[in-house]
Amino acid sequence: MAISPSRVFAALLPTAGDIYRDENEPGMGGHTVTVQRTQNSAREVQVTGSAEVSCPADRATVSVSFKNSKESVNDVTNSISRRVEYILQTLRQHHVKEEELTVTRHIYRADELYHMEALVMVVFSDFGQMERVCIVLLEKLDKSVCVSTPHFYHSEECLGLLRRSVCVAAVENARLKASEMSSMLGQTLGHPLLVREEEATERDGGEGRMGEGVHRPSISATSRVFVTFNLRHKDRTRKKI
Repeated sequence: MAISPSRVFAALLPTAGDIYRDENEPGMGGHTVTVQRTQNSAREVQVTGSAEVSCPADRATVSVSFKNSKESVNDVTNSISRRVEYILQTLRQHHVKEEELTVTRHIYRADELYHMEALVMVVFSDFGQMERVCIVLLEKLDKSVCVSTPHFYHSEECLGLLRRSVCVAAVENARLKASEMSSMLGQTLGHPLLVREEEATERDGGEGRMGEGVHRPSISATSRVFVTFNLRHKDRTRKKI
């Protein structure tokens, strides 16, 4: 996953007690900065952070289809079964797991012949492995089978990781900004008191080319968080001698 440049906005907002305000503080880009002092002398800094993370598709399905026609059910069934077994053997030799493939067959009668169609559907997470398998099947079986172009998609595991990663990146951006602000104000950043994700969106991130006519799509996720940190005065953090 590639983390794209993100923007972080920050503001120190009062809730109660004494207030110090400097609306022209250098380095704040025109933002108003307010440090609050509550009744128990606690200080807080509140910031919002945002981030965007892009992730390419991590799965692809390829279908291998073929058909045959014979005068008897046994003949057409045996013919298709031999072809299916060869394809499955090729997949095993390339370390494709059983749970990553499905086989379907359909037989019908027309024009005094028995017709059978078969479809082998394979799910790949290793795209190099996928390319090697497709090359072997096309070279060995040629026009007797139809190998589809890959259909790429994002697995649920990939989407879950993407959503967590972009939220964590937004929180980290907020923490870095809050740390710079607290240092500028003569404070030390303390523990987070509140973390809230205020907005999360996902959109099509475009496509990357993998070869002639093959495109691998990506998804871009954005997150905006609101974080409150405790502030400590620098003098209080020094060890007493």
